Amino acid sequence: MSTPLTGPASSPVPGRCGSSPEKSRGEAITEPRINDRIRVPEVRLVGPEGEQVGIVPIGEALRLAQDSELDLVEVAPMARPPVVKLMDYGKFKYESAQKAREARRNQALTVIKEMRLRLKIDPHDYETKKGHVERFLKGGDKVKITVMFRGREQSRPEMGYRLLQRLAADVSELGIIESNPKQDGRNMVMVIAPHRNQVATDGARRQAKAERAAEGQAPTA
Repeated sequence: MSTPLTGPASSPVPGRCGSSPEKSRGEAITEPRINDRIRVPEVRLVGPEGEQVGIVPIGEALRLAQDSELDLVEVAPMARPPVVKLMDYGKFKYESAQKAREARRNQALTVIKEMRLRLKIDPHDYETKKGHVERFLKGGDKVKITVMFRGREQSRPEMGYRLLQRLAADVSELGIIESNPKQDGRNMVMVIAPHRNQVATDGARRQAKAERAAEGQAPTA
């Protein structure tokens, strides 16, 4: 009597990376493949200083990484063949995280405030508005200043220009003109940005305050 044919028990395919579908999907999204997780026949190898080594078998690339005490990192998985680079991956991840954190911090620090002025503003109101602009700049924020024209005032744009230039001169110790006055319909708009050292100082202050809040401490003045 013939014996039924049975196939071998299923097992992971060596040519596919990851031990489970969930893990492989997570790695594909968050991190590049490194070292023995790179499972292709050959790769285009880039040296640690950016020099082009050329197309080599994956085994040779892994051997070079081991001899150099570095990691083999896949930097362009969609290329044919994939591009890999020799590097200290732990150091690379740390430096990348530091740069990303700094970039997010700088983006979050700068806020654009807005101040509106009438063309025929009286001296008291002007001083009040100027005080608000100075406070915004001291806080490290940019200020968008808008002069609003009424009726026949639209035929005198040079008056709006002079008003904006006067205000910029009055707050010049705290900020500089980032966007020159320009006509925008019935308005004229200018943007003043704080000096860079003011932004850095305010950024450090806000960061320290956020860290104290995260630690459960009451912020100090």
